[in-house]
Amino acid sequence: MFRSLVLAIVLTAADTGAHTFAQGPPVPKPDIRKSLVRITCVSQEPDYRVPWNPGNVGGGVGAGFVIEGARILTNAHVVSAARFIEVEKEDDPKLYPAEVQFIGSDCDLAVLKIADPGFFKNTAPVSFGGIPAIQSNVDVYGYPIGGERLSVTQGIVSRIDFQTYTYSGIDSHLAVQIDAAINPGNSGGPVLQAGKVVGVAFQGYSGEVAQNVGYMIPTPVIHRFLKDISSGHYDGYVDLSTDTFKLVNPADRHALGLPDDNTGVMVSSVSSAGASAGKLQVGDVLLAIDGHPIASDGFVQLDGERVEMAEIVERKFKGENVTLSIVRDKQPKTVDVTLSGNWPYLMQAQQHTLHPRFVLFGGLVFQPLNRTLMEAYQVDDLRLRYFYNFFVVDEIYKEHPEVVVLSNILPDPVNAYLSEFRLQIVDKINGQPIKNLDDAAAAFAQVADEYVIQFLGNNRPAVLERNAVEQARARIKANYGVSVEQNLTNS
Repeated sequence: MFRSLVLAIVLTAADTGAHTFAQGPPVPKPDIRKSLVRITCVSQEPDYRVPWNPGNVGGGVGAGFVIEGARILTNAHVVSAARFIEVEKEDDPKLYPAEVQFIGSDCDLAVLKIADPGFFKNTAPVSFGGIPAIQSNVDVYGYPIGGERLSVTQGIVSRIDFQTYTYSGIDSHLAVQIDAAINPGNSGGPVLQAGKVVGVAFQGYSGEVAQNVGYMIPTPVIHRFLKDISSGHYDGYVDLSTDTFKLVNPADRHALGLPDDNTGVMVSSVSSAGASAGKLQVGDVLLAIDGHPIASDGFVQLDGERVEMAEIVERKFKGENVTLSIVRDKQPKTVDVTLSGNWPYLMQAQQHTLHPRFVLFGGLVFQPLNRTLMEAYQVDDLRLRYFYNFFVVDEIYKEHPEVVVLSNILPDPVNAYLSEFRLQIVDKINGQPIKNLDDAAAAFAQVADEYVIQFLGNNRPAVLERNAVEQARARIKANYGVSVEQNLTNS
């Protein structure tokens, strides 16, 4: 899927100052201790198995650093679901309360603000560099394994590639691999080269997978995040929401009336919920994007580098346009696409901070399908896995903007003999189609003698008697510590 999963920044020395470093007298390095901070976060992750509970309280330690504007930059996962944050400076025993100002789940970055202006006394905002060259040395700063004193490790840049960012679990952007382990406590810490920050440490492999392999978020991703939040809110990445395939086969090109010049890729799908809906069609041949010719393998020449065409899109922000030169039915056309995100993809992203949405009725717990729910219940039901895995590809969201699932049953006489319906998808309630969780809540709010719940692929409905449900409400709430019977908001 041609999505917002590939960073649109060109890795050229001209743009980033990354590939070459001038030789000359040694320049004194700035004291990073004036920028580095230790972050302690008390968090409360939502509990999808018991959605009316606020969740378990936990915590952890990470790092961050001062940037322009009296702000602190760190990883999103360091301050995920934060309830209380404290920040410490080197050589300062005072603890400073902090709050999350902006958070980007898709790029694992966050900005903190501190109310006490005295915190920034004797601090210095960092200077950013470019993308470090392969085989060059970098220094990683942080507080690994929760240590209270600054730790510095050195690594060598071994790869610059696109990696899945594990915080969201679905977004991929540019990442720089280094041969220094990134341990808990390093996250959010600066990675320096020649006295400038060239990245933010954010994830690594465990010893069972690979040893001394860590990743940092490079400055192009950082700069895009900071520019996005400069408007006062974070919009996130945009994309064309199309699939394409290469046109390297001469027979394919001949059939499409294309010259044998290794230019162009064909559109194989267009998401109806994405920016290209109504603009591009299956079978269109994309020849150029913003004036950059597209090679038959999907790459373009940009600032002297050969990069994926998706990078042109990821340079842009919500509401901006991209111009495509295409061939449709063997006729040349120009198409302008106003860029946006693609909401169906969010169903497959981790939900770290949002309280679970649910409806409890007669001891039956109904929740919308998403990644966190799948992981919480370790779902192996084939129908449910199909709806999850192909929600985007097969555009299931057209009929089911939310897939409502009977996720759990709190055993009670009112719902005896209904256990077979657990983890099934709700189709109708009292004959009314259920397109989302609000529909389910509205159906149960209607006065009826019985509530007939039909599930996809099951001819037998689940039936609850209204009087029995009313008599069981207080009993179920007391037995299972239910504080609220539904939550329909996304907060």
